[in-house]
Amino acid sequence: LVFCKGALEVLIPFCNQLINKGQTQPLREEQKEYFYFLQEQWAGEALRILGFAAKKINPADINLPEDALESGLTLLGICGMSDPPRSGVEKSVAACLNAGITPIMITGDHPVTALAIAQKIGISKGNEVLTGSDLEQLTDQNLYRKSLTTRVFARVAPEHKNRIVEVLKKNKEVVAMTGDGVNDAPALKSADIGIAMGMSGTEVSREASSMTLADDDFSTIVAAIYEGRAIYDNIRKFIRYLLGCNIGEVLVMFLASLLGMPLPLIPIQILWVNLVTDGLPAMALGLEPPEPGRMNRKPRPSNKGILARRLGWMVLSRGFYISMVTLLVFTIAILYARLNGIEPLPLSRSMAFTTLVAAQLFYVFECRSEKYTVFELGFFRNKFLLIAVFCSICMHLMVLYLPCMQGIFHSVGLNCWQWALILILTGWKFIGKLILYIWKRVFAFKWDYAKINA
Repeated sequence: LVFCKGALEVLIPFCNQLINKGQTQPLREEQKEYFYFLQEQWAGEALRILGFAAKKINPADINLPEDALESGLTLLGICGMSDPPRSGVEKSVAACLNAGITPIMITGDHPVTALAIAQKIGISKGNEVLTGSDLEQLTDQNLYRKSLTTRVFARVAPEHKNRIVEVLKKNKEVVAMTGDGVNDAPALKSADIGIAMGMSGTEVSREASSMTLADDDFSTIVAAIYEGRAIYDNIRKFIRYLLGCNIGEVLVMFLASLLGMPLPLIPIQILWVNLVTDGLPAMALGLEPPEPGRMNRKPRPSNKGILARRLGWMVLSRGFYISMVTLLVFTIAILYARLNGIEPLPLSRSMAFTTLVAAQLFYVFECRSEKYTVFELGFFRNKFLLIAVFCSICMHLMVLYLPCMQGIFHSVGLNCWQWALILILTGWKFIGKLILYIWKRVFAFKWDYAKINA
């Protein structure tokens, strides 16, 4: 016996007989039309349709060509299989659309089945489906436009999947392709990110892909995008903080030398800042929880660097500000010491040292977000950062006030007005945002209006 299964519209032309109530009968045109009608009806209910056929052959005919084996078949029947989308897929598709990601369905199922599933999960809101034969008639530019608008492809061959991927990449789109079969391997290999199914996927598809989805769940891809954006943002925060602080330190020493001033910091103080004040808060920034609305923004262009979106300007401006404030406090301390007959360098260097540390610790809270203030995010949301800042403050106070540390760092204790000067100059922006936040939350109010219809 030869058994065949496949898409009904492909299988029926090879059949000339039908089994009806256990009897083999010639397959008539009206019966073919009935099966096609049944297929359309079932496909509209999102069922996947397969036809089954068979043929008796002699053992000697087993080596005949496929065309000969697959001709003159007897249609055994058709089957409608329900393969409903997993729970949560609708929300995941909506999340993709909100995030600027365009999901596209490419399947070998019947066009009506594909459209019904796509409409159910939110991929398509129209009534248009492109088949493999339609795709062959389109130019690359028309195919690109249709891919972003129609978003549903049915009855496609492996070469069609690969062409869709190549056309999207040609138009500067970043393409992620999912697949589980051997015929998906070329498209998985061509995509920027090939994603194979870990549970149902073949070994060939897993070898051709960039990553493997362990649970075969589309929602996991969306969760990975969410986490990926969080990691990328935290890298930007880390770079923003460290570069801003280091530029400030370099400019302090460079400008002081350029202006002929005494060195504001000695080497051990700079080393302390880099190891303690910079290191702990920077590592805590890497553990910053994701910001709200992360999946409501469009993807960043793939050709944009890490310093895009004005990050380079923010780093340079903050580094310049830190250096200016540090040199200003250093100059004020020298003038105060000379007017009061005090040795100028220990006091001025201690105040400059403290100013640099305070400016960086205030700055780390600004680096938590490029859009929200630290109070809008929740001041206590990143407990690791608070612990890191607290530890840095405690260790700096030890350097200033413990006699054993004063000898090592050549520092002296500061009085109240010196602390007030440093905190006002370095933290005025932080304090201003705190006052504004309290004003909005506690004192500000909105008028309620009512429209009166005469």
